[in-house]
Amino acid sequence: MGRYSKWISLISSAVFFWCLFVAQPLRGQTSSAEAGSLPFRYEELTAPDFVKAVEKAGKTCIIPFGILEKHGPHLPLGTDLLDSRQIALKAAKQEYVLVFPEYYFGQIYEAKHQPGTIAYSPTTVWNLLQETCDELSRNGIKKIIIVNGHGGNTNFLNYFCQAQLAARKDYAVMLFTPPRDPENDARIRQMRKTTMEMHAGEGETSTIMAHRPELAHPERAKQQSGEDQARMKGIEGIYTAIWWYARFPNHYAGDGTPATKNLGEAMIQAQVEQLIKVLQTVKRDDRILELQERFYNGAEKPLETVQ
Repeated sequence: MGRYSKWISLISSAVFFWCLFVAQPLRGQTSSAEAGSLPFRYEELTAPDFVKAVEKAGKTCIIPFGILEKHGPHLPLGTDLLDSRQIALKAAKQEYVLVFPEYYFGQIYEAKHQPGTIAYSPTTVWNLLQETCDELSRNGIKKIIIVNGHGGNTNFLNYFCQAQLAARKDYAVMLFTPPRDPENDARIRQMRKTTMEMHAGEGETSTIMAHRPELAHPERAKQQSGEDQARMKGIEGIYTAIWWYARFPNHYAGDGTPATKNLGEAMIQAQVEQLIKVLQTVKRDDRILELQERFYNGAEKPLETVQ
């Protein structure tokens, strides 16, 4: 009987320990949403918290859009991804919206000759973005804002947004296009030391120095030339896909040497402030969705449109 008493005592102690140190915390545990710290990074949300996040975000989600490409000899391949998501995250921290993981499925055929470039087919690029938007909508997101960090995506994204009118959608896709701010532009211009900035120059080098300094190597910027080679000089009046390669075969346009953390912080903050204003408007204003629905109705019966 003494042996059994010993086992009963051990079991009782174990149960007491479990109740005191395990069950109680679990019973009192709340989700991150209930604790008041609902993540805005899409990938960090639990499934139950995702439902709360969609409501809190006003059904709004940012897709930080970049690319994987060479950025001179001194910046990381994912520079555009890193910058666009940094801007999105800083804005979402002040005006809650969901922020999708870094998205790098864009247009970058002009850099296929450089190591590290990932260039998907046109069909894949289009379908993947369309299906991503469709899936976000299926999960309750009705306002999708693309924050683009790669200049080579611009024409594609403008057309993608326009093409959403081709078939009825229950969501809207918007491309963040910050307006010019003369006062802020002048302030940043005074901080610059270079005048030519197209790719991996002083500006982009500065932004990476501002938030990922361990990835920026301005001391290597002179290892290759970022000068315009002007190899199509005299050929005018046409657009051709080879124009960028003709001018900047090193996939580097500018000079990253004089970059500074202060310039990068100023450039990022300027975009963050503009994005916050956009988020505040889009979250609370449904006119885009309402007008889009009205358009779809009219497009199905064009002869009934009042003339």
